[in-house]
Amino acid sequence: MFATLMLYMGQPAGQSGQSPNPLAMWLPIILIVVIMWLLIFRPQAKRQKEHQKMLASIQKGDRIVTAGGIYGTVVGVKEKENTLIVKIADNVKIELARSSVARKLES
Repeated sequence: MFATLMLYMGQPAGQSGQSPNPLAMWLPIILIVVIMWLLIFRPQAKRQKEHQKMLASIQKGDRIVTAGGIYGTVVGVKEKENTLIVKIADNVKIELARSSVARKLES
C-alpha cells in the first residue's frame, strides 16, 4: 500500500525528495577532530616544547631529577655527546643522557 502511494506521488519507494547535505554528514567528524586537537594534541606539543627548552637550559650547578627518580646536581656538561655528569652522593658521579632529565629543581 505504502509503495503504491509513493509511486503515485512520483517518487521511488524508500527515498525522500531531498539528497543528504554533505556538510551535515561531515560536520560531526570535523568537530571531533577539532576538539581532539584543542584538548589533546595542542597542550601536549606545548608541554614538549617547554621540556625541550628546560633541557637546553641545564647547566653546571643545577639540581635535577632524572626520569628514574634520582636526585642530583649537575657538575659537568658534555655538549658534543649531549650528556651530563651528575653528582648524586659524596664521591659518586654518574654520566647520563640529557634527555633522561625529568625536571629541574628550583634552588
